[in-house]
Amino acid sequence: MTAPDGPAAAPDGPARPGTGWPDDPATPDTPVAQDPAQVRTLAASAGHLAELVARESVCRACPRLVAWREEVARVKRRAHAAEPYWGRPIAGWGSDQPRILILGLAPAAHGGNRTGRVFTGDRSGDVLFASLYRCGLATQPTSIRAGDGQRLLHTRMVAAVRCAPPANKPTVAERDTCQPWLAEEIRFLAGGLRAIVCLGAFAWQALWPVLGAAGVTVPRPRPAFGHGAEARLGGPDRPLTVIGCYHPSQQNTFTGRVTAGMLDTVFLQARSAAGVKGGRGAGPSSDYSA
Repeated sequence: MTAPDGPAAAPDGPARPGTGWPDDPATPDTPVAQDPAQVRTLAASAGHLAELVARESVCRACPRLVAWREEVARVKRRAHAAEPYWGRPIAGWGSDQPRILILGLAPAAHGGNRTGRVFTGDRSGDVLFASLYRCGLATQPTSIRAGDGQRLLHTRMVAAVRCAPPANKPTVAERDTCQPWLAEEIRFLAGGLRAIVCLGAFAWQALWPVLGAAGVTVPRPRPAFGHGAEARLGGPDRPLTVIGCYHPSQQNTFTGRVTAGMLDTVFLQARSAAGVKGGRGAGPSSDYSA
């Protein structure tokens, strides 16, 4: 299996836990899931969010994804040949007590798989973080790599599949293997979570069984995906709004299917549903828990 741009210098491979990568949640002693059954066991037995995130970040349960992400980290892209690559699963990132959760598809091979942070280091992330900053949900308009000082405000960001897949297309089996990590993460966050933004139809479809596994009552039939589509769940004591958003992929932004204004509208919609004060142009807000 070969990375897209052919051989490049310094094939040093993925980051090893506990060797100094910024914001690495794992240590050499973090248990590693080697198959779907172990994912279920390790996700369910994590005692707190930090322990869950550490276990997510070293998972090796999907052989095809492990082989691809590590090959990309060794071969690299020429533009990043001198840089270290993360080359591991991308764990959830942001506020530990968020009001808003952003759910994407999977890390990009030379984006999150390189930088160690989801939606970071590629053009999708450039568009996404600029919008989050304008809407007062991030402290900086750019996200370069883990450890760059960026913080999410009221917000947490995760991927339905935690490893970079070949051709950006995980299989259904890989999605389902990864599901317990997401279900447990949502369970830990459920007390304060009020809005979930799904970036793309894949994330929208992946969310509903995860919500059910996390104890949230899911409507039947399941709501249809669309940009700005909104489904209101839960009761008055713990409302939860799920919002659809076209994925800010390079193809979508270049063709105009997704514009900066469209993204801003969705994130302001999420702020309103989550009861977060402020709005467009708020920038770094003073009323956050990051």
